[in-house]
Amino acid sequence: MPLRRSGPARRTVPLAAGTLVSLFSVLALPLALTGSATASDAEKRPAHPEQDWMGSTIIAHEGGDRAGGAEPRASGHRAVAGVDVSSHNGKVGWSSLRKSGVRFAYVKASEGTSYTNPYFAQQYRGSYESGMIHGAYHFALPDHSSGGSQARYFADHGGDWSRDGRTLPGALDMEYNPYGATCYGKSHKAMVKWIQDFVRTYREETGRHAVIYTSTNWWKRCTGNSGKFGRTNPLWIPRYGSSVGSLPAGWQYHSIWQHTSSGHRVGDRNRFNGSYTRLKVLANGHCGRLRAVCISPRPPCTVVCFLKQRAHSSC
Repeated sequence: MPLRRSGPARRTVPLAAGTLVSLFSVLALPLALTGSATASDAEKRPAHPEQDWMGSTIIAHEGGDRAGGAEPRASGHRAVAGVDVSSHNGKVGWSSLRKSGVRFAYVKASEGTSYTNPYFAQQYRGSYESGMIHGAYHFALPDHSSGGSQARYFADHGGDWSRDGRTLPGALDMEYNPYGATCYGKSHKAMVKWIQDFVRTYREETGRHAVIYTSTNWWKRCTGNSGKFGRTNPLWIPRYGSSVGSLPAGWQYHSIWQHTSSGHRVGDRNRFNGSYTRLKVLANGHCGRLRAVCISPRPPCTVVCFLKQRAHSSC
């Protein structure tokens, strides 16, 4: 499988609701543009990006059992196992992980507007070639450059999306600042605006709504518990305990739960909150022949697919 840096299907997608099918708060529920970053942006480089992986700051700020829980209670046996990796994992043995039951993987692609994961090719391509559904994520540094600049950098360095049925939408990793002030020196309003800039630009670049990875505690502290993203962006939540716990405002259900950071072979383990069929719908980016997709494990459900501003449900 060729490694995608900037997908051939790249296009600008209008954000207004129209005839496009939009995936909504999903299921049980892919070089910054010339002139896009300022000179001051370019001067800001993360000091230790190899130490910044998805959830690397969560345990330090929130505590909890690193071993976490084995299964999401809400999904039972239907939850799908996944992992997330970055450069600190080095070369990953994907075949062994696939045999152990792992079915999807997210790989760190970028951080800020200057860093790319040196192991990205092996990790991203390897997960795909092993038969997994894969995706990429971006470690956000909101005090380094604009959300739009980082979204474009991410899309151009592994975060683009491909309509191949096995590529998940890119994920935005919003967590505690590993370099300074917890909320990157931003007010609630400014942080929400930064995230909106990122997810809007990412959709314009790829046609997909980005997944948002964040903890409830960080979200409350740094966005004021904003409810602006729950209707469009799937939630990926870290909590190293026996259950997912309370969710940030705006989301009624999580899509992915990072339930441990100390798993066998690869530390960060995740569960998709639904069946493998629903995971494939998230990868496809549309309902296909399904009239509706529910974001809760069982009826009654909340509809996630909309067409011409009208919801359709068969649940």
